[in-house]
Amino acid sequence: MSKPKVVVTRRWPEAAEARMKELFDVSLNATDTPMSAAELTRALKSADAVCPTVSDTFNAEVLDHDGLSAKILGNFGVGFNHVDLEAAKKRGLVVTNTPEVLTDCTADLAMTLMLMVARRAGEGERHVRTNAWTGWRPTHMMGAKVTGKTLGLIGFGRIARAMAHKAHFGFGMRILFNDPFPPSAEVVNALGATACATPEEVIASADFVSLHCPGGAATRHLMNAERLASMKPGAFLVNTARGDVVDQDALVAALKSGRLGGAGLDVYDGEPAVPESLKTLENVVLLPHLGSASLETRVAMGMRVIDNLEAYFAGRPPRDRVA
Repeated sequence: MSKPKVVVTRRWPEAAEARMKELFDVSLNATDTPMSAAELTRALKSADAVCPTVSDTFNAEVLDHDGLSAKILGNFGVGFNHVDLEAAKKRGLVVTNTPEVLTDCTADLAMTLMLMVARRAGEGERHVRTNAWTGWRPTHMMGAKVTGKTLGLIGFGRIARAMAHKAHFGFGMRILFNDPFPPSAEVVNALGATACATPEEVIASADFVSLHCPGGAATRHLMNAERLASMKPGAFLVNTARGDVVDQDALVAALKSGRLGGAGLDVYDGEPAVPESLKTLENVVLLPHLGSASLETRVAMGMRVIDNLEAYFAGRPPRDRVA
């Protein structure tokens, strides 16, 4: 019996690619060059499965074609707003993602951004590298204390809850959150968290606001000029969710005005493009979408994609089906 044909759109960790080779007739992207829309469509027409990442846009332009042979999109990542689910369903495509395995790694990075921007770590590191540091003095590069402050979480899924655990039990932080689908009271109480009825209630009370909601039309520019203006003076914004959740122009204006203490960003609207206006600000920490970027996590993500493909081709329901 022939193996299912699978196209992997970007390089994966070696262990995950090796497992792919064992199980499938796989086409790997050795150059790690992003595939064009036409190339993605050709992949859908030549393979039984395609494995995209967040950097691959599967919209109607890519999906709305006759003669597609692919039956499943095994997404490498937990977020899937880069896939037009309605267009995928129209073409009979199953879509899966990789939840759970990247939870702690992404929460760790959200904590990293919060600590870096509060303590001016990015600015300080540049200060040393450019030989600008002249020695210790009492008023040099004073930042904001993190321990004991209030952390507000917009979204309270797995990653947000992992961050809440680290922040509350590791740094004694008070936790506020808003989520339209909150977990049980038992989970909330175990994290020492308090539910808020609206995002505005969280934003107005938090010293640090961390975003953990999905991207897409429903949350586009959720952090707009009005909500940024309602943050506490000197508060900090952290985003490890999706870039389009933040109105970047409004954020730049809020940061330049001095009303916000700073921002820590791992994702951007239209990435990999990052506005020059953000790059020039010292009170922003900018990372290149590193949320899940540990070897252990990226291997686990690849294996989770493979598990979903194995289940599908064996006639079993994939555990992580989203469409």
